[in-house]
Amino acid sequence: MKTYLLFLIAFSFVSATYPTTINVPEDYPQIQLAINAAQDGDTILVAQGTYTENVNFRGKGIVLASYFILTKDFEDITSTIIDGSQPAEPDTASCVLMYKPNQSFSDDSSAALIGFTLTGGKGTRWNDEHNLGSFYREGGGILIQYWAPRIRFNIIIDNEAYSKTNAVSAGGGAIRCGDGNPLIENNIIFHNRGRYGGGIVFNYSGGVIRNNIIAQNYGGEDYAGGGLWILANRFDNKIKVIENNTIINNSSVLPGGGIFLWAGSANYVRNNIVWGNTAPSNPQIRVSGSSAQIIYNNVEGGYTGEGNINLDPELVQNGYYLNNTSPCIDAGKDSVVFNDPEDPLNPGFALYPSLGTIRNDMGVFGGPICSDLPMLVTTVDDLLEGIPTDFNLFQNYPNPFNPSTIISWQSPESGYQTVKIYDVLGNEIMTLADGYKPAGHYEVTFNASELSSGIYFYQLLVTALQSKDIKTGSFVQTRKMLLIK
Repeated sequence: MKTYLLFLIAFSFVSATYPTTINVPEDYPQIQLAINAAQDGDTILVAQGTYTENVNFRGKGIVLASYFILTKDFEDITSTIIDGSQPAEPDTASCVLMYKPNQSFSDDSSAALIGFTLTGGKGTRWNDEHNLGSFYREGGGILIQYWAPRIRFNIIIDNEAYSKTNAVSAGGGAIRCGDGNPLIENNIIFHNRGRYGGGIVFNYSGGVIRNNIIAQNYGGEDYAGGGLWILANRFDNKIKVIENNTIINNSSVLPGGGIFLWAGSANYVRNNIVWGNTAPSNPQIRVSGSSAQIIYNNVEGGYTGEGNINLDPELVQNGYYLNNTSPCIDAGKDSVVFNDPEDPLNPGFALYPSLGTIRNDMGVFGGPICSDLPMLVTTVDDLLEGIPTDFNLFQNYPNPFNPSTIISWQSPESGYQTVKIYDVLGNEIMTLADGYKPAGHYEVTFNASELSSGIYFYQLLVTALQSKDIKTGSFVQTRKMLLIK
């Protein structure tokens, strides 16, 4: 009898701790409720739908995933949405929070976030571990601290870390990681905003940023950095790798539109396409106090380093694929560890979407873990209402306004796009946008706190281009708005 009871006790203990799968909404109607019930090692599978939540992993080593991990159907990514736009607490408004209590967990990779669209996040007011008492609003899409989660196959779109209410500044529009070692790969990080690091902020972190599309993120008003903002080395000098990304058409008000590295910062920047980013200076890559190895990249305007080139990457419109004649094909670092996957039906040649031989292709579709992302890119365009068919400068909203209003426009063609503000006498007051942008939908906030009440005009000028060097025509439209204080 004693032996039997001991067996039952042992069996019960094993059963209680064995990893399980929790389904949302079948088992729990909300993702957070499922996380609250989960234990380390569990998997939470989330069915298609929009979940208006701000999700907190609560330090649990779990896998949170859409059905993409089972189906490999990209519709499971685009249709499984975490919408962080309605937080219960405005200071905790990241779509996803992933943090541990101290740096002893900085290499713990037990947690994973796979296969979601994250949108509407506004960031979390966070106490800076390296300057306690200084608060920053960070991580619009995801905030990571003292952890090494796997962030894979997500669309992180239209999030921001921008408000300075009760904060020194705000950054990491899509992702902010501090003192960790995350793996960020095969994501689309698109159209996010931050006063530093519109796309990604790495603060005293190691980790890998690999095979991502990092495009049209913007901001940089306070500390620069449109696409990536990388500061300092981790406490134990764990390396950082920025590899095989396509970093394109990001913008920063201060220098460093594509990548901003400073004070130790990234160890390796290789096999990337860094192109079409805008900033007052160093629009593609800005390095300040960093000793990163920057090699085998295609950088617009050029960058000194082994294997770096400065040639039009010849990207297929709206897809970020390489044309068959692209100079980025077989131009990455020539080492077997960087090889593209081999086509089993055509030995010696790369498996699509890689092209050419198996030597590394620069950009998101090269390297050993590259993945085809066509449905993701198409759906990103759909989420932004598709590529427009005509030019249009929309009426600002709100109007009348005090002191801020949003100005939006669309362009069916790539080109240099300028938005300027004028007073009733035709005097130029301010430039809100000025730079090369692809076809798409855009918006910018106009803050008139230093202006007097009255009528103002805003004007859009688009110089459309057949290529970045051949002009094909211009579009101009002007609208009126009213400031009432």
